[in-house]
Amino acid sequence: MLNDANIWKSLTSRARLTLIAGPCVIENAKLCLWVAAALKRTCDRLGIFYVFKSSFDKANRTSAKSFRGPGLEAGLEVLAKVRTQVGVPVLTDIHTEMQAAVAGEVVDILQIPAFLCRQTDLLEAAAVTGKIVNVKKGQFLSPAEMGQVVEKIRSAGGRRILLTERGTTFGYNNLVTDLRSIPIMKKFGCPVIFDATHSVQLPGGSGDKSGGQREFAPVLARAALAAGSHGIFMETHPRPDRALSDGPNMIPLIEMPALLQGLRKVFNAVR
Repeated sequence: MLNDANIWKSLTSRARLTLIAGPCVIENAKLCLWVAAALKRTCDRLGIFYVFKSSFDKANRTSAKSFRGPGLEAGLEVLAKVRTQVGVPVLTDIHTEMQAAVAGEVVDILQIPAFLCRQTDLLEAAAVTGKIVNVKKGQFLSPAEMGQVVEKIRSAGGRRILLTERGTTFGYNNLVTDLRSIPIMKKFGCPVIFDATHSVQLPGGSGDKSGGQREFAPVLARAALAAGSHGIFMETHPRPDRALSDGPNMIPLIEMPALLQGLRKVFNAVR
């Protein structure tokens, strides 16, 4: 049953692996329904709790010419369709206080992008909706600094908070993952998710777009689960090399069943 209490109970369970996954950006409804249905079948078979993720607007693309998405209204229509037809919780990112209020009427989890994780007004607006809030740790922050982010949300009434590790800036056009961040952020009393595909992104590494090293995403995902991550965030696409956003770091959809089976084994072993 899709309600906030049941979704939160599943997200905080240490007995069941969580997967947050979908295409980076909403390209069309057909793609989102295809990916969501395929992942739901796999996750149901493996006993993994699944949340569908896709963005209605990629507001921080490297180039002004890059595809950003269908926009708020059309994007939320697609997410509502996924939620109803596939029967899975949905997550999307927001960039303004207005988007928080509108998206909060449709989706189950509001996500604060890494670059906006310290924006007080946005954090408070997300908290006021009463929805679960997932905050991506900024590439420019230490994990300890996320404690102040959590306090901002809690002071605005938010109680159901996820924190997501997604790598730290390492020189130019590169990220490095420090797995100490997982136990550090868990001390704030929030489930910690590991973003395996954005952690292998090469920001701006291809000139007018970001590059990526998708072959390392499974490696880091396994390591994060061994370090105590509650779940994995992972973007996937049937044809990543043709995707309209973040193709180089997304996992081909056909590879997801075998990958998830391996991740579940690591999760169970650690548990």
